[in-house]
Amino acid sequence: MSSLHSDDDRYYTPQLRESNIIFEELHGQEIIVILDASQLNVLGQTFRPIFTGKLELVRGGSIQLNPVIIKMPNAPNFQFPTPLSFPIENIAIFAPFPINNRLTLS
Repeated sequence: MSSLHSDDDRYYTPQLRESNIIFEELHGQEIIVILDASQLNVLGQTFRPIFTGKLELVRGGSIQLNPVIIKMPNAPNFQFPTPLSFPIENIAIFAPFPINNRLTLS
């Protein structure tokens, strides 16, 4: 395993190890992440779980983006004030994607 995570390899399932390797290849790149939830509520705003950001960390079955842009219809480029971590098992779609690209949300 790469030095990007500090967790002991013996605790990784084969699926988790494979997922981490895929995300490690994207380390340092800007990506889009869409979670498998139909909607989220953060700071009183309900929105589709679409995020863009620079992949900063891959560790223990999760990834961390920093900075993170939350794609909301009323604030399409809202930059979250802190890094956000996402469990890999809750990610439905991910791909390289420029952080400030605009999406049409409806």
